[in-house]
Amino acid sequence: MSSATAAFLILTAFLTALLSGIFGMAGGLVLMGAMALVLPVSAAFVTHGLLQLVANGWRAVLHRRHIAWPVLWNYALASAVAAAIVAAIGFVPSKPVLFLLLGLVPMLVWVPKSWLQLDASRTPHALASGFLVTGLNLSAGVAGPLLDIFFVRTSLNRHQIVATKAATQIFSHLAKIIVYGAPLLVGGGGAMPPWWVFALAIPASMLGTTAGGWVLDRLSDANFKRWTAWIVTAIGLFYLWKAWEIWF
Repeated sequence: MSSATAAFLILTAFLTALLSGIFGMAGGLVLMGAMALVLPVSAAFVTHGLLQLVANGWRAVLHRRHIAWPVLWNYALASAVAAAIVAAIGFVPSKPVLFLLLGLVPMLVWVPKSWLQLDASRTPHALASGFLVTGLNLSAGVAGPLLDIFFVRTSLNRHQIVATKAATQIFSHLAKIIVYGAPLLVGGGGAMPPWWVFALAIPASMLGTTAGGWVLDRLSDANFKRWTAWIVTAIGLFYLWKAWEIWF
């Protein structure tokens, strides 16, 4: 791996953790696309999973007093079921399909809220979110906008939303590391970045997460929700263009 690519991965880890620390999901979307630009698909999934596991885990630790624990445990149970099914199928998307899915996932933020009466604080809905979000995470690499649909109707405030979503994503990213990482491990590691890239990118993710939390404290709930929708939409449009470029 070239020094330029390594520097790109480390800087992206910081910036995307900062973005996720503020908005709860946009950073993972950017990071997955960045990984896919410079790494093979399976290696991108595992690298993204490792970095996001740290970023989300650290965010969950920082905001642990705000986590809605019943939501988390129900999510984790269904997440394990989804991971087992995807692992049995053995699905790995091609790069253009990955970018197509990455472009379509953000459009979920525009689904009219009146169409879906979902609330992650209700046990059946928390279970559904764990299964569906993890399944999409293992197909497209990210699923933040889908996860968000389960939280927009809750009575949780912005801190509870960010904390609980971060905690749930620990399980989704663990699933991604296991499902895609096991075949890579058997095959000798594939095109994974060297260990020292992770040694630098992980603290960069933690630093970005901490800085994001500082910004989050200074946002209003209204601005938080409005900016999130527009940011992920812009990212999605870029990925759709990238999928078109690769295909044609």
